[in-house]
Amino acid sequence: MNAVFFLILFMTFIPVFSQSEVPGQWRTFFEESNYLETPRYEETMDYFKRLSNASDYAGMFTFGISPQGRELCYVVASKGELFEPVDLSGRTKPVILIINGIHSGEIGGKDASMLLLREILITKEKEYILDNVDIVVVPIFSVDGHERFGPYNRINQNGPEEMGWRTTAQNLNLNRDWMKADAPEMQAMLELISRWVPDYIIDTHSTNGADYQYTITYILETHQNMYSETASWLSETFIPYMENYIENKGYLVFPYVSMRQWFAGIESGITRGASTPRFSSGYAAVQNRPGITVETHMLKPYKDRVFSTKAMIESILEYAHAHPATLLELSRNADRLSIEKYYANKKPLPLRFELTDRYRKKTFKGIESVREMSDLANTGVLRYTGKPMEKEVRFYDDVIVTDSVTVPSLYVIPKEWSAIVYRMLLHGIKVDTLKDETSYTATRYRFTDVEYASNSFEGRQQVNVAYEIYRETVTVPEGTFVIPTDQRTIRVITHLLEPKSSDSFLRWGFFNTIFERKEYFELYVMEPIAREMIREKPGLRDEFEQWLEENPDVRENPYQRMYFFYQRSPYYDEQFNVYPVMRVE
Repeated sequence: MNAVFFLILFMTFIPVFSQSEVPGQWRTFFEESNYLETPRYEETMDYFKRLSNASDYAGMFTFGISPQGRELCYVVASKGELFEPVDLSGRTKPVILIINGIHSGEIGGKDASMLLLREILITKEKEYILDNVDIVVVPIFSVDGHERFGPYNRINQNGPEEMGWRTTAQNLNLNRDWMKADAPEMQAMLELISRWVPDYIIDTHSTNGADYQYTITYILETHQNMYSETASWLSETFIPYMENYIENKGYLVFPYVSMRQWFAGIESGITRGASTPRFSSGYAAVQNRPGITVETHMLKPYKDRVFSTKAMIESILEYAHAHPATLLELSRNADRLSIEKYYANKKPLPLRFELTDRYRKKTFKGIESVREMSDLANTGVLRYTGKPMEKEVRFYDDVIVTDSVTVPSLYVIPKEWSAIVYRMLLHGIKVDTLKDETSYTATRYRFTDVEYASNSFEGRQQVNVAYEIYRETVTVPEGTFVIPTDQRTIRVITHLLEPKSSDSFLRWGFFNTIFERKEYFELYVMEPIAREMIREKPGLRDEFEQWLEENPDVRENPYQRMYFFYQRSPYYDEQFNVYPVMRVE
């Protein structure tokens, strides 16, 4: 009886801190600034380091170095000091990855993560989450962009007083780089994800775009680019739970949408489509995982943006704590059944998507706007009055698959293209290397109608192509790379290697040299060869005349006339416009 009495007495005096009672040394820079500022890189890393040093349940580690020499850091919060990843097959707790500062001007997630980890590790009111969840936090992803610090980096944004820049020191937008992985920071991030294989990825942002009442919005993939069971769980179970949780915290929440026609405003309707895997939510989807892009509204006070971000992250952690087996089962099923569906049963894997004209009605809490003529802009300019309004609008979110592909059993990549193989390894893709010369019956692509984009995008000259498909028997040497597709990354593999994918290596310009012809002919050399070809193949002259009729614009072009014969001669480069990556069905 006395033991019970003293236990109750002891429990009575365990400190539980409210926000206003947090010990001074644990108050964040954000709080000390009256919620108006965010700390610089050094102060940020110092705070997260102190958090990890103060708890047996946390560790802080480096996963890369930025181009300007700053450490890329992450914090692991885990009971039992499990600071190394556990394979999914033996995992008993889901892993939640929180990425902050991929756009370092949109930095509320960093300050929210400080507050949240403090409640888990220091004041301990949320320590129970670690009973069933392991958490990995990246305080700042774009660390060099973060230190391009100033008050004028986000013209549309209401605070903090100073913030970082949108892109890296190399002017790359990391949230367009998930597939091509040009940035050293992204290469390090992909290695981190491949090691931990998280069950849920959180990527924190602030919006650009229209004004409305919602403090926080989100992107979650629930269309055909996501494993179907996960998409259904998100739509039917998780999103209603998350929205209710956030609203109970006092913040309005809505899906992240765009105006169907920007200049027509909300009257044209709002849209929500499927993200391509160059974006974090689309990348999570091809990795068979739910990935949420948190988008707080740029015009709301910075304090509200931080605390609403904290509420959204909390909702995910709380759900994972209450239902750890659900997340683990979704991950395992998505990996196993994607292989079964696309590799074993050869169902077409969707690669491209498009919104239809179908819509449903949805109530939208907007801000009243008017359009006024501007003599400076020489057009009507949208002005928001600040007056809240609520309206039923057309909501376009019906997505159809516009292109897909049947996945082969293997992709074969010549060893001279090892640069793309290196990037595939970063994505967690397993690659085999042939030990002996091997023959395959392969499906090949030969490209036509090659069109380069008029401008570079993210440092690359993108390309659009049409193609012809043919089959041939090829013998490849030892050292050739072979990518089996019966692995959990089957969607990533296909999106990277199939030319029709909008984020394939081909579309991003990794193979642009194959479109460059390197050998030429002189007219005086080619003309007698053409005559000899006609003598040896009488039907060739008729084929030539028919070609001239079908292409009258080249009739007066001597070089193009001879090029007709050059293409059909043994001197022509057989590898010109041929995709070096081969499919083995």
